[in-house]
Amino acid sequence: MPQSVFFFGNGKAEGTRDMTSVLGGKGANLAEMTNLGVPVPSGFTIACSECIDYLNSGKYSDRLRAEVEGNVARLEKETGKKLGDPRNPLLVSVRSGAPISMPGMMETILNLGLNDRAVLALAEQSKNPRFAYDSYRRFIQMYSSVVLGVSGHDFEHLLKAKRMTAGAATDADLGENDLRNLTEEYKALVRNRTGADFPRDPIVQLWGAIEAVWRSWTLKKAKDYRKVNNIPEDLGTAVSVVSMVFGNLGEDSGTGVAFTRNPSTGEKRFYGEFLLNAQGEDVVAGTRDPLDIDEMAEKLPDAYKELIGTQERLERHYSDMQDLEFTVERGKLYLLQTRTGKRTAAAAVRIARDMVNEGLIDRVKAVLRVPAAHLDQLLHPIIDPSIRATPLTVGLPASPGAASGRAVFDPDTAQQRAQAGENVILVRDETTPEDFHGIVAARAVLTARGGMTSHAAVVARGMGKCAIVGAKDIHVDLERRSFSVNGKEIVEGE
Repeated sequence: MPQSVFFFGNGKAEGTRDMTSVLGGKGANLAEMTNLGVPVPSGFTIACSECIDYLNSGKYSDRLRAEVEGNVARLEKETGKKLGDPRNPLLVSVRSGAPISMPGMMETILNLGLNDRAVLALAEQSKNPRFAYDSYRRFIQMYSSVVLGVSGHDFEHLLKAKRMTAGAATDADLGENDLRNLTEEYKALVRNRTGADFPRDPIVQLWGAIEAVWRSWTLKKAKDYRKVNNIPEDLGTAVSVVSMVFGNLGEDSGTGVAFTRNPSTGEKRFYGEFLLNAQGEDVVAGTRDPLDIDEMAEKLPDAYKELIGTQERLERHYSDMQDLEFTVERGKLYLLQTRTGKRTAAAAVRIARDMVNEGLIDRVKAVLRVPAAHLDQLLHPIIDPSIRATPLTVGLPASPGAASGRAVFDPDTAQQRAQAGENVILVRDETTPEDFHGIVAARAVLTARGGMTSHAAVVARGMGKCAIVGAKDIHVDLERRSFSVNGKEIVEGE
């Protein structure tokens, strides 16, 4: 049988960046960075094909179980720790990673391997009980939401209540006893919602997490993302199991996300954000205000210096702008991911041009780096990227651009108001050919239903007009001539 699990660690990996179809983008790049000598925590990656086999059959093979558990033993030997050991426990993250990047669309679980005994060992080893219980409550919340189907809102409610009773402004202000009590509340919640105790056996936890990552390939948000970006349904996701490094060990630890160049403008300037005493989810979740990456030079100077050198090295190696995730554990830098960074159309053009001038790529490759759709975007108005506003809701980006105007709810009104000199936006559940004159008159179109090939999308694209379709959270009320979303109502003329 072909190999299904690929190990990386101690400067050697059983994969390369050319194996994205097998290892997914994340797994292939973890292997590549390991081979380059970039500091990466040890781990292993389960091939994408196993995801498809599991989704088709509803189970995994005894062969795969044996291969995974063999690599767990190898990881334990590499790290000198053991899953479930009451004295020196190994904790891992379980991460998704498709062959084509789908950022945020599938699941990740951190701190796996914790239980009531392991958390005591973690507290003793770190000499930091607060850190240990912070990691435990995070694990219970994440695992229960992703694997056991317990609503994340229930945990957030308990966490918010704990902050209020403790007088804590943020999660980072909660003390050891607060977190210890919160952990017990979380376990009680799981028991109440599922009728069973939270799983204590780390191997049971591991397989529950692996299966949940595989199932996340079928989540609606993942399917929608693949549809919008023309990603085939039969690729599947790899699963990377990586030994944990901790950014929440104190003020000499932290985590961040950074780009080797500015993804909005293309400027050749290291760009990103980080948090002290935090784990990666804190940066992307927006629960705390992150610091600009430049401030890391003062807060964690040695790790920052190494990060600057590493990001330059990775950009040269890949000959493209990179999107990095990193953690600093007690002053030591670890790279958790690198991938080709998403960028705006304007940034794509500037980066391609600059990289030709820097000798990183040739002119042919530069042209190929700018998709035709990006060129189309450059001809449309855009929202000022310096503006920080909270969106009402989200939908599918059917036709690029930006527009502002007064809301109208039928094509005749759109035409009348436009002829009177007003800028209008046509809002409909969905459009039909009978709405064509309203689309012509409007500055933009917003629909509650429909996909990227719906009438509104096709017509608006053909006209070069901004459109957002399938904004499923809005409720259009034609009688009241308004729409509502997330507790806010927009009436005609606003």
